[in-house]
Amino acid sequence: MKTITYNKLVRDMIPEIIEASGKKVVCETLNEEDYLKLLKQKLLEELNEFLEGDDVAELADMGEVMHALLEYKGVSIETFQRIRLEKLEKRGGFKKRLLLKEVIEE
Repeated sequence: MKTITYNKLVRDMIPEIIEASGKKVVCETLNEEDYLKLLKQKLLEELNEFLEGDDVAELADMGEVMHALLEYKGVSIETFQRIRLEKLEKRGGFKKRLLLKEVIEE
């Protein structure tokens, strides 16, 4: 018998998917503090996977983690979108591909 230890946050259906393959799964439900900590770690994990592989699916995973973080914080998708659009209107987006090289003060 071989045991692989993960200790990481996974999507809700992952335990059932693993068990359907004939393996045994040990999980626990996280408290609020640990859940937030592991959501943040998961966001970083998904970002790193995107940076390493440049796969759009990793962006989708980041989006799912972002949705979970918003829900945890009690922020609706609509509120998040409003905040995003306000920042877009005030500061712009990234379509111009601008690289700020220097700011010279006189």
